[in-house]
Amino acid sequence: MKPRFVDTSWVTSICRGTVFVSVGFLSTLFAAEWPQYRGPNHDGSSPEKILTKWPTEGPRVIWKAPLGASFGSFAVSGDRAFCFIQRKVEEVDREVALALDAKTGKELWAVPLGKATFDRQGGDGPRSTPTVDGNRVYILGAHQELTCLDATDGKQIWQHDLVKEYGGRVIKWNSAASPILEGRLIFVNGGGAGQALLAFDKADGKLVWKGEDDTPTHASPTLATIHGARQVIFFTQKGLVAVTPAAGRVLWRHPFRFQTSTASSPIVSGDIVYCSAAYDVGAGAVRVAKKGDEFSATELWRKDGGLMNHWTTPVCKDGYLYGLYGRGQEAGAPLKCIEIATGKEMWSQPGFGAGGATVLIGGNVLVQSSRGPLVLVAAKSDGYQELARAQIYGGQCWTMPVVSNGKIFARNTKEGFCLDAAPQSAGK
Repeated sequence: MKPRFVDTSWVTSICRGTVFVSVGFLSTLFAAEWPQYRGPNHDGSSPEKILTKWPTEGPRVIWKAPLGASFGSFAVSGDRAFCFIQRKVEEVDREVALALDAKTGKELWAVPLGKATFDRQGGDGPRSTPTVDGNRVYILGAHQELTCLDATDGKQIWQHDLVKEYGGRVIKWNSAASPILEGRLIFVNGGGAGQALLAFDKADGKLVWKGEDDTPTHASPTLATIHGARQVIFFTQKGLVAVTPAAGRVLWRHPFRFQTSTASSPIVSGDIVYCSAAYDVGAGAVRVAKKGDEFSATELWRKDGGLMNHWTTPVCKDGYLYGLYGRGQEAGAPLKCIEIATGKEMWSQPGFGAGGATVLIGGNVLVQSSRGPLVLVAAKSDGYQELARAQIYGGQCWTMPVVSNGKIFARNTKEGFCLDAAPQSAGK
């Protein structure tokens, strides 16, 4: 189905300028920030450098703060860290947007939003990560409510109920996707018939375009440039679908089997796009080609029932994936290095747990193990090389650690932590 348009005349000039320039612009401007899920470049990486040799007890704990249940990670911008949690508000459990002082962990404001999520199997609380842009914070709740708040005081600027307004769907275990921002647009998958994929103007919340019939998964979309064309890649219950950011026009599709849940975002390396799901689905990769103005995707490989990323998304460096593989409850699941073009396993190191996460920091892989240990690993395909390890906290740690201004922001289901990992911290 063709997307339905709402006043997109201004978007073309943006895509020719701001959106395309933003790839390099964000790398420079936000080099010391982590403003949204999977970081400033939408790929789980940051050019920042951190300590590669840690004291026995690990990087110094700057602060720790009590937080409510959540599976979302931090977004850090300027002097503030934002997260999305669940806590009681006037004796009623609610989703709550939270702003903390990044230097001290002091709570600056808390704003109740949607209704609570209780789940004996997966865990309680919201599942997404805020997106920060200047003085705005954008949050997609577990029940498909997209909200824009003032980053200074938490005051609501605009909100959309995707279920009521756009026929959206709340899938099993509720929505876990984070809102993804680039240029003037916020991208989400509401799941409504004929209006599943949605783009909103970040300033006033006005709908820019809508289209397609794809039921959501728990995976957040990915922004990438392939063959010179910027595109938003969604991982839906139909498989992969790439659309133009400005108008939502479908560039290419590739079917991929869905079963129960898919939470790992698509990964792009050059013209290769990788995806994976748990519950015996497995992983695969396609090569995207362009002929004239037409795009196509051809399968390179698929491993049914193998290489399963449950709700963690690997990172990619020099054509190799570094990620946690297995089912989320597997405490000893391995960290693997996989060649993205072939699916070949280069090495596997057990003992991390499938529920953690990996990010690429200064060319090394920072791993959050599912039960607490933080591990820094060299991003090398010729063998596992551990650089540093520390057990600073424990508990259920199924969220992504992020790095901003030399600090590691991480959390379990009860507390948040800020660690001093700046290179100049050595010896302090």
